[in-house]
Order: sequence, then C-alpha cells, then structure tokens
Amino acid sequence: MTETVFITGGAGFIGLHVVDQLLEQGYNVRIFDNMFRGDRDAVNKLVAGGRVELIDQDVRYGGAVHAAMKGADYVIHLAAVSINKSNADPYESMDINTIGAHNVFAAAADHGVKRVVFASSASVYGDPEKLPMHEDDKLNPLTPYCISKRTGEDLLGYYERRAGLSWIALRFFNVYGEGQKTTAYYTSVINHFVNRLKNGEAPVIDGEGKQSMDFIHVKDIARAVVLALTSEQSNMAINVGTGIDTTVAELARILIDAVGVDVEPQFNPRPVLVSRRAADTTRATEVLGFTPSIEVHDGMTRLIQNS
Repeated sequence: MTETVFITGGAGFIGLHVVDQLLEQGYNVRIFDNMFRGDRDAVNKLVAGGRVELIDQDVRYGGAVHAAMKGADYVIHLAAVSINKSNADPYESMDINTIGAHNVFAAAADHGVKRVVFASSASVYGDPEKLPMHEDDKLNPLTPYCISKRTGEDLLGYYERRAGLSWIALRFFNVYGEGQKTTAYYTSVINHFVNRLKNGEAPVIDGEGKQSMDFIHVKDIARAVVLALTSEQSNMAINVGTGIDTTVAELARILIDAVGVDVEPQFNPRPVLVSRRAADTTRATEVLGFTPSIEVHDGMTRLIQNS
C-alpha cells in the first residue's frame, strides 16, 4: 500500500523540491497550501500526474488542517512567513508560524502519524558564540520568525510527551537554488550581486565582506527532509548545512567566475555587524545518513546558468 505524505507549504520553493523527491521515492503526496506564494502552474502539473492532490487552505484554520490530514502516514511542515516579513508584521508571523505550527502538530498527534518533519531554522541560534554551530548550543532567537521556530520545536516536544509523537526538526541554514523568490532574506545578497554582474557592473560589498553564511542547495535540503521521514532515531533537532562558511567576499568571487565578467568587487567601507555561520553537520550524518552533495561553487554556477 502506497504511503501518503501530508506537506504544508508544498507549493513553495523548498516544498516543490521536496514533493519531487517524495514522488521519486514512491509516496503519494497531499499538498496543503494557501497558494498565497505557491506556484499554481507547477502544482497543477503535479496534480495532473495523479499522485499529488492540492488542498488550497491555510494552516491558521485548525479544523481544515485536521480534516485534510486524515489518512496521512507522514507530515512535513514547511509553511511559514519569511524572516524579513516577520519583522514588518509580527502579528501575521506569530499567527502563521506559531498558531499554524501548533494546528499541524496537534492534528498529527490526534491522527497518530508515523513522523512529523518540521522546517526549523539556524536562526534559532541567534548570532553564534562559536563555529561550527552545534544543536546543543545555546539558542538565542532574535525576531518573531526565529522565536516561532524555536517554539515549534518546543511544541513538538510537548506532543511527544503527551501523545508519543515522533518528530525531527531540521534547522535549515542558508538555502539557495533554482526557483527561489528574489525577496528571500539571505538570497538578496546573491540577487544583488548577480543583477549587477549581468549588467557588467562590479558587485558592491559592505565592509570587508567577512560576514559569512553556510549556503546549502535546495536539492540537498529536500533530500534531508525525505531522509528524516524514516530515520531510526527521532525526537531531536538536526542542522542541515554544509559545514562551510562562505564569506560575502568569497561569494562575490564565485559569482564573478560563474557569470564570466572581468570585474573586481568594490568595497563600501562602513561598519558592519560581522556575523558568521557554519553548521556542525555531525548529527545529520549520524542520524540521517545525510551529507551535502552540491558544493557551493557548483551550485551557484548552476544557479547563474539557469537564471
């Protein structure tokens, strides 16, 4: 009997990549998405294939979530408001990211699903005190988005204690790849550089460009999500990153090479909060058998070629 995966936010950037991998693995997929930012054309094509259904609804409505989840074997919760939008509108952020997550987890506990996989975020750490960032490090979420992600992890722990829910929270680092919205918080730097390079202009870097991110390709993220559905161990948070911190200055060089223009980056001398990020990936390897397959230089080059 084919198992069904219920996926919130399944019509979004990460969601569509996850759905592709779920179908490759032989699952049936039930997408639950309010389609506010979802790609309706892409979803319609998937639905036409016969193993995907779309429920055009919002995670804020608990009754709708509960009814739609009936008969699902696994749950993946991706639906969320982005980090930059959460600063602009904390009310909507808490409504969707906290109330919505609770609706999904409570329904999953009621229905007795085999596993919930939750898209958490490396932003739960705040500005790290040391690198690489380990799952047991102190959490210091700074915005409504980050706070809601930590709350989501705590809610999963509650339903584990109350109802025996099996869960994994994946702390995504800096996700990038084909199909990404240009408004995404940490890809704005990629888009800014690429747009200038395609116009033959040099990328402009604030400060010395020492700020760094751990860029992980969306295809690798999707693979980690699918692995987390059936891992033997559960009930824990797991970093999903590459373990490599790429500075903004290094990113500019990679993109200059990928676009193939003869320019030098320009530096805009001004005070910049130098934050650095790199995941400790030990747990992902040990628990999920996951190692990233797309190196940042290759991934960024592919992104340029396909954009």
